Order: sequence, then structure tokens, then C-alpha cells
Amino acid sequence: MRSNLQIVSEHYAASDRGDLAAMLADVAPDARWTEMAGFPCEGTWIGPAQIAAHVFKVLVSEWNDYRMTLESLVDGGDCIVGIGTYSGTYKRTGRGMQARVAHVWRLAGGKIVAFEQFTDTLLVANAMET
Repeated sequence: MRSNLQIVSEHYAASDRGDLAAMLADVAPDARWTEMAGFPCEGTWIGPAQIAAHVFKVLVSEWNDYRMTLESLVDGGDCIVGIGTYSGTYKRTGRGMQARVAHVWRLAGGKIVAFEQFTDTLLVANAMET
């Protein structure tokens, strides 16, 4: 059985490849995915279908070269923290952004059951501002 650290690491590797199916493969059907207030995908989304529709598909459709560059993973057992930097160019304004980010992952039974994002939403909003 893969460790929780491996599961989260594989999510980030799938994200780097643009492989949405692999990104969501270990997400529990009732997982709670929370994007910060002020972020383009803000809210709490339940399950892989909502996460795909309200987070990943939005980011791909609204940003060029949107990515999270992972710098480190902190292994807390059933809680994994990913630290890195978001970057991308907002399509409507042509403005780029870079913002530090921390992701808090909760896992149980080999599945991602919760995710919460912490980032500087002002830096993202500035890129989106018309």
C-alpha cells in the first residue's frame, strides 16, 4: 500500500503532466476540497466531479501556463503539507502572477478526504483585475 506522502506526491506529479484523471484518482467520493475566499475557485467542493468542474477546469480555461511548483512536502502521517508557488498568466488581462502557497491534505484509508489551500489571494486578484 502506498503511503499518504506517496499519494500526495503522485497528485502533484499528475498535475505537472496535466493528467486530471490521475490527479483525482485518490480523491474520496465525499472529499471536501476548500479553495480560499478571494481565490478564483473559492469555496468548498465535495467529491471529484465538483473538484474537477469548479477548480481544475476553471483554472485551465482562465489561465495560461497555470501551475503549482512544489518545493517541499511535510509528512505528518494523515496530514501532508505541500509548500510551493503558484504561477500563471490570466487570459483576460494578460497579467502574470506568482504567489506562495501551502496546501493541507488530509488522508484516511488510502484516500484524500480533505484539502485546504492557503495563498496570497491579493497577488492572484491583481493579475485578474481589469
